[in-house]
Amino acid sequence: MDSHFDDASGNAKLARVREREEEDVVQILSEKYGMSYADLSLMEIDNDALRVITEPSAREAEAAAFAKTAKILSLAIHNPNNQSLLGLREDLAARGFSLREFLVSKKSLDKVLSRYADLSLTSKSKAGAFVISSETLTNLERDGATLAALKKGLDAATEEHALDRVSLILEVLFAGVFALRASDIHLEPGEEGALLRLRIDGLLSDAYQFDVATYHQLNSRIKLLSGAKLNITNRAQDGRFSITKNDTQVETRVSFIPGGHGESIVLRILDPESTKASYAELGIHPKLLARLEKEIRRPNGMLLTTGPTGSGKTTTLYSFLREIHTPEIKIITIEDPVEYHLDGIVQTQVEGDKYTFSEGLKSIVRQDPDIIMVGEIRDGETASLAINAALTGHLVLSTIHTNSASGAIPRLIDMGVEPFLLVSTVRVIVGQRLVRRLCDSKESYKVDAATRAKIAGEDEFKAAFRALEEEKLVKKGSTLDDLAFYRPVPTGENPDGYKSRIGIHEVLAVSPAIRDIILHSSTSDAIEAQAKKEGMLTMLEDGLYKAARGITSLEEVLRAISE
Repeated sequence: MDSHFDDASGNAKLARVREREEEDVVQILSEKYGMSYADLSLMEIDNDALRVITEPSAREAEAAAFAKTAKILSLAIHNPNNQSLLGLREDLAARGFSLREFLVSKKSLDKVLSRYADLSLTSKSKAGAFVISSETLTNLERDGATLAALKKGLDAATEEHALDRVSLILEVLFAGVFALRASDIHLEPGEEGALLRLRIDGLLSDAYQFDVATYHQLNSRIKLLSGAKLNITNRAQDGRFSITKNDTQVETRVSFIPGGHGESIVLRILDPESTKASYAELGIHPKLLARLEKEIRRPNGMLLTTGPTGSGKTTTLYSFLREIHTPEIKIITIEDPVEYHLDGIVQTQVEGDKYTFSEGLKSIVRQDPDIIMVGEIRDGETASLAINAALTGHLVLSTIHTNSASGAIPRLIDMGVEPFLLVSTVRVIVGQRLVRRLCDSKESYKVDAATRAKIAGEDEFKAAFRALEEEKLVKKGSTLDDLAFYRPVPTGENPDGYKSRIGIHEVLAVSPAIRDIILHSSTSDAIEAQAKKEGMLTMLEDGLYKAARGITSLEEVLRAISE
């Protein structure tokens, strides 16, 4: 009996082997030509990039554009020796494009070229940005700004089989992020897929689960948007791009780090609306605000903001800059990176070892500024240069990572700054945290015995009572038993009962007595004790004050202070 062979199956397997061999050969050749290699089989092709080069020119040069961010064009090249490629490069350079070139297989190039036939079916995006259509924004607003509405939208987008499926998923995701006022997007890959989490009002919430294939497509699309390298998956990368919504540009900062099941991706949404609030609207207690109004108008010295990552330090400094900026003064900032762009202010950005905070400060002081903002004091050299700038007639604003305002002084001394220089320059230190603000649907209640026992003896609570008494919000001699706090009441619009955030602050003014402590002991406990004697309102006191007024909840204050 004759044997029967499955010719179709065998031919398919042979074709797959040959395709893999071709990819391996192209990867080896990419090293010979000094080019990056890319396999475009699983990647989405950017229609806006495709439009930059006409189809006849692309076929003649055996090269086609597959991604575009602003004027940076990713070019897939199959034959680096093609004579027409030189003319194509010159044409693109003359049009202002910077090229990122990738050597690709014939299969990858054919995939890009085949998309020219589909261009008439897709809409054109604005150059340099990922565009969210007004229709998508309207649909999410109609369904309500909730995680459930976002999940519904993502379910519909992931089930699509259109050519621009991945772009549609991102469009729904970004529209949901704006509707929910989320500040960060987290994509965390696992064995069975990637978990999408959103940071809303400072807290992370699980939002969706993508399958493995969709995660890899999203990964590639986000890398193309942000300018990260597609073929690097074993080390950290950073990038950024902009999102256009209703003619407004929103910057997005992206971080990729390798993990066991793929790259973890975090997108930070840098909404410029957050910097438009004046410093008087940040929730700073009137008692503290009066001192800050005086300090930010000094011609020299140093003002510091302290707190953990995400506590609003940079936003506070931006609000100060907006308040004091006039055409008569020159303000220069050095940041890592520039998160928000401010009109009329010179903003510079550090760049690895080429342009550090310390190198930037050396250059900035030669630019004759009146005010300098240093994004963060991280090391002794930057600290010393900032101190010297404050000594030589500049007002210096900066941030430093410490748990409290009083902790900033010992931290600077640990960096190598001499105490006598600190007492000559540092004027005021602002410590801060962010707490969620209660919605209008709150309800009052009396604290239970366990909570009462926990805070009744706190000196900060007594000080908060004094602040409430001064504003006649409680009667003199009142106790915790007489005081009502407020808690959230969930609604359909706000399932957790909170909306937006507000700061709780402490402002440490460096008085003569505190200068003496800095010179002789410099411990944070001694500095804080003296500041309290002089009437400093601590973050806990300010938080309790806001909780008693119904601005936030007691639980929020205790959570923020304990972090």
